[in-house]
Amino acid sequence: MDTASLPRRATAEFLGTAGLVAVVVGSGIAASRLSPQDVGLQLLENSLATALGLAVLIAVLQPISGAHFNPVVTLASARVLERAERRTQAIYVAAQVAGGIAGTAVAVAMFHAPLAVSTTDRATVGTVLAEVVATTGLVGLIVVMVRTGRGVWVAPTVGAYIGAAYWFTSSTSFANPAVTVARVFTDTFAGIAPTSALWFIAAQLVGATLGAITAAWLTAARREPNPARQVPESARRGFEPHGAHFSIVLWKPRRRPAGITPHERRAGDGVRAEPVAHSVESG
Repeated sequence: MDTASLPRRATAEFLGTAGLVAVVVGSGIAASRLSPQDVGLQLLENSLATALGLAVLIAVLQPISGAHFNPVVTLASARVLERAERRTQAIYVAAQVAGGIAGTAVAVAMFHAPLAVSTTDRATVGTVLAEVVATTGLVGLIVVMVRTGRGVWVAPTVGAYIGAAYWFTSSTSFANPAVTVARVFTDTFAGIAPTSALWFIAAQLVGATLGAITAAWLTAARREPNPARQVPESARRGFEPHGAHFSIVLWKPRRRPAGITPHERRAGDGVRAEPVAHSVESG
């Protein structure tokens, strides 16, 4: 991730969360109008738009802020990945919540729908459990991908996971406190009543804790040196960073003096080598 200033990173989190909620709410309104008699088709349209939109937003903004767009991801990143101090966490979360509400406002305005508190009661024992499961999977997935050096695959992986979780969870996988709060302010297909939102957020916090702990335990060995894969000191000296360049030392055999055959060399004489440095631009 680039060393962007905190205001730029917070702005990226605001815009990313706003974009995500606009996709969720907007596609939900469009789906309910395009397929008014088929709830299954509505969910398919909504989930497809959300999965694709989320993947794109992460890919675009990940180099700037990490593309959390989710308070539980920010907290897990700080606790498990050790990547943010408390002040940064607070600013990220505030930007995410504000961005989510802004995204709802934009979405309902585009479809000429009112900005109103939702009356859709979604909280049941099953859906609350589903939020624990969905958030456990989401946070665990992200932590595992990052800690195993596959952060570049987070965008498509998270998008695919959320698209699938729409269908295998009874709650349609909110898995995000900022998005949950934002969806309180629309009484449309994607809305959720305030009381249900509180239950969902509590479940998401539990799921995030379980996901972070499990993923950290699963990947703990990755942070320890593997003796079998240690590179000898003599070999390590052949690849040393120098600023923005890397000096790669290639070993080139020294030519044998003319007139001396291999049979004439004394036993134990090997081919001597001399280093020849070549500068290679990194990246």
